[in-house]
Formats: sequence, structure tokens, C-alpha cells
Amino acid sequence: MSTLDVARTELALAVLYLNKAEARDKICRAIQYGSKFVSNGEAGTAQNVDKSTSLARKVFRLFKFVNDLHALISPTAPGTPLPIVLLGKSKNALLSTFLFLDQIVWLHRSGIYKNKERAEVLGRISLFCWMGSSVCTTLVELGEIGRLSKSMKKLTKELKGTDKYKNEQYRAKLKASNERSLALIKSAMDVVVAIGLLQLAPKKITPRVTGAFGFTTSLISCYQLLPSAPKSKTP
Repeated sequence: MSTLDVARTELALAVLYLNKAEARDKICRAIQYGSKFVSNGEAGTAQNVDKSTSLARKVFRLFKFVNDLHALISPTAPGTPLPIVLLGKSKNALLSTFLFLDQIVWLHRSGIYKNKERAEVLGRISLFCWMGSSVCTTLVELGEIGRLSKSMKKLTKELKGTDKYKNEQYRAKLKASNERSLALIKSAMDVVVAIGLLQLAPKKITPRVTGAFGFTTSLISCYQLLPSAPKSKTP
């Protein structure tokens, strides 16, 4: 491929990536938590960026609760253990509730909904729902990684005497395990972010710690949304 073809392909991938509402939301999230890290809860430009970006992100999430509501009532993959199914459905229910209540918070901050006290209470409830969904996600990922580990060990025994990394099935399971490990790290860190936003441990989890963890999980989310580049047939 020529230099121009490579540049055109990379730009096409960038356009594809930025056309996703979810990708734009996660980029804004990185800006939001990066500003929170810089401000450390103190008034100034960084805190203003944090607040304005937080409000802007809520627009991206309008009616997004429908996605998890659909996942909640959809059937699960055959053979999934009951505890993982229940945790997964709990995650969907909690995340859907968080996204729905977050819309009321947006209505209040936009000046449409006037009841400040109720909006603040609903805002805290929504954050507790998000924290609960992150805990459920962490447990689901732990369970799925355990299942994959057992499956990979069994396959390794079956492939004894051969190079397991040349086996397509083993590579697929290894890739899935790596992806779930990254998702586990992200969800566990998001629990810390939720604790910081709720100020449940203000001395240990300061706005700067919350910002650092939130910025890291935002970068992980951005990475997870990256499109796969097409493979070139020529060197």
C-alpha cells in the first residue's frame, strides 16, 4: 500500500471511531476525569471543565437506559451458570436504573426540573446503582475468567505435544480471557470512582484519586471501542 492509501485507511478508521456516540462519550469522560484530577476539587478552570463536560455527557446518554433494559429481558447464552446469569441481569437492571435517573439529573441541571432536593437524592441513588452495577460486572468477569481458565487448561491437555498457540480455538479463548481481564480491571476501578463521587471515603478517595481512576477507566473504554484495522495482503 502507498503512503496515501495508508493515510486514507487510518483516517477512515478515525472517522468510523468518532462516528460512534459511545466513543465520543468516553473521550468526553476522559476530559472530565482528567480535569477532576487537575482541579482536586478546588475552584478554577479545571473544575469548570469537569462540571461542563459532565453535563454535556448526559446528553449522549439520553434514552441509553433502553439498551440495558433490552439486555435484561433478553435470553442468556446457553450453558451460563445461574449465579453469573443473576449477576448479569442485576448489572443490567442497576445500570438501566442509573441511566434513567441520570436523565432527571440532567433535566434539573438544565433548569427544566426545578425540585433541587429531589434531584440531588435521585442523583445519589443513581450513583449507588452505578456502583452496584460495577460490582456485579466485576463478579461476572471473575466468574467468566474462571470458566475460560478451566476450558483453556482442558484444551491444553488435549493439545499436549503440539504448539497450543497455533491452535485457533486456544488463541480465541486466550483473546477472550485477555479482554475479560481488561474489563475486570476497568469495572473494579469504576467501583473506586463511584465511591469517590459518592464521597463514602473522602479522606482516602480524594477528588484527585477519583479523577485518576476515572481517567484510566476512560482510556480503557476508548481502547475497547477501537475498530479493527483491515489486514494488508502486501508487506
